[in-house]
Amino acid sequence: MATRSLIGKLNSDGTVTSIYCHWDGYPSHNGVLLQEYWNTPYKVDQLLALGDLSVLGEEIGEQQDFNNRTKGWCLAFGRDRGKNNTRAKTVSREKFLSDDDVDYVYLYNEDFEWECYYEGVLGNIPSEYVI
Repeated sequence: MATRSLIGKLNSDGTVTSIYCHWDGYPSHNGVLLQEYWNTPYKVDQLLALGDLSVLGEEIGEQQDFNNRTKGWCLAFGRDRGKNNTRAKTVSREKFLSDDDVDYVYLYNEDFEWECYYEGVLGNIPSEYVI
């Protein structure tokens, strides 16, 4: 079963631009990858530009076979599977944080740090998961 997540960046006007990620949304996977590899505004913007993901990886990578992916690369629904309507979406912070269709929500904030929400509650990515 998938552990779905949203990955978003807080914009200067208070809105959030985000993408959906289907697999491995729990803090010990997506949370760690976001903190380790997607930890600057430039990198977060690159990730969001890729659009909705099947799997978050350590790097963007290149177009690949959706069913035979390259380990460590992001697997994107648009780029790698040819799906439509997979671009990042911009919504209010409240709407972003209240999405009931996902298990975890990750927000890159104005302090250049990742916040992790589970069922709408802010929590830290547990320290045992941070390398």
